[in-house]
Amino acid sequence: MASTAPVTLQATPRPSLRGIWIALFSSAVFGISGSFAKPLLEAGWTSGAAVGARMSGAALLLLIPTLFMLRGRWGSVLANWRPILLFGVFGVGICQFAYFQAVERLSVGVALLLEYLAPVLIVLTLWVRTRRRPRGLTIAGAALSLGGLVLVLDLTGAQRVDPVGVLWGLGAAVGLAVYFFITAKANDTLPPLVLATGGLFVGAVLMLLLGAARLLPMRAVFGQVEFSGFALPWWAALGGLVLMATVLAYVSGIMAARALGTKLASFVSLTEVLFAVLWAWLLLQELPAAIQLLGGALIVLGVLLVRADELRSVG
Repeated sequence: MASTAPVTLQATPRPSLRGIWIALFSSAVFGISGSFAKPLLEAGWTSGAAVGARMSGAALLLLIPTLFMLRGRWGSVLANWRPILLFGVFGVGICQFAYFQAVERLSVGVALLLEYLAPVLIVLTLWVRTRRRPRGLTIAGAALSLGGLVLVLDLTGAQRVDPVGVLWGLGAAVGLAVYFFITAKANDTLPPLVLATGGLFVGAVLMLLLGAARLLPMRAVFGQVEFSGFALPWWAALGGLVLMATVLAYVSGIMAARALGTKLASFVSLTEVLFAVLWAWLLLQELPAAIQLLGGALIVLGVLLVRADELRSVG
């Protein structure tokens, strides 16, 4: 564990069924974050305060098991400070903050679908980096995902899409793309739990420093938060955001990315959109328009095409 073996992109011989299930679980718990966050934001919390509290709480919960895992092996943290820093700044801090900013202006489902332009960014980035043109099914899957995102925006519909919210959603997509590139690296010296804890601490410190410098508004309101048909204390909503949508989500997400690789993990994680729409419907009575649901179906079809291409390439 103390060695400093070079970090390379994982080349999984065959996507494992276990990895797929872990990725789906991660998507399910990640998907509830918007439904827990939106009532907090509507109650008066700023995005900076919600993200800072989310990351700080999750990092503290993971601290004890991480310290137990690292006993006598602190060199692995020092040897991997770059991926931890990048993961914390982009995959945690920027991604979460931009997504919460988008949720303030858009529905949960639309904000998340914009964030999940990330797999398309990954395909394009790998194309540029390797100078190898993706195979037909991957291109078709990416095109379907883009077409689905266009429908999700519903630019000609009655629902007006906030352009500032769209930009924040695209910013979250960039952060998510970095998240997948970092978490999919095969690295025996950096366990998923350590990467998650380190990244959450980095993200929390970043938010707190920006708040202390008055560059980021920090306001929390300690009272009831309203869901659809019921109310919860602020700490219950924040607790769900921390435990389910952060601790369980990030650790399982890193495990899934390492099992499946960057491209496949990013496309399977698009199922988070479906989970987010379901959670938003159950907890907030918020449902996208029919054309937006059609766009979501196209995105899922894109996932299936990319997965089929991945399986064929290793078969």
